[in-house]
Amino acid sequence: QVQLVESGGGLVQPGGSLRLSCAASGSGFAVYGMGWYRQAPGKQRQQVALITSSGNTYYAPSVKGRFTISRDNAKNTVYLQMNSLKPDDTGVYYCNAAHPRVPDEYWGQGTQVTVSS
Repeated sequence: QVQLVESGGGLVQPGGSLRLSCAASGSGFAVYGMGWYRQAPGKQRQQVALITSSGNTYYAPSVKGRFTISRDNAKNTVYLQMNSLKPDDTGVYYCNAAHPRVPDEYWGQGTQVTVSS
């Protein structure tokens, strides 16, 4: 069992930066692929960034070059550094943990990010 708690959201002006954190409790964090997803009002949840247990990363085209996902297995934490934020980045950001070999997946409660002047 893995519990995920996101933090770091808030209100930021266009062009600004935020860093989201997702702290995991429970066993086996290092083996899980970790991801960030976001859900804008009235829209479906979409994948933003992923990082595998070995550190390989994937980014949605809309955030590539602006966002950076990283993980610290010693701290059981995954981060999302978001730079050059745009109003379209607004939404609730969710942390996800997915086991690479068995159907075992967890979600955090989400943290709100609002990009507005």
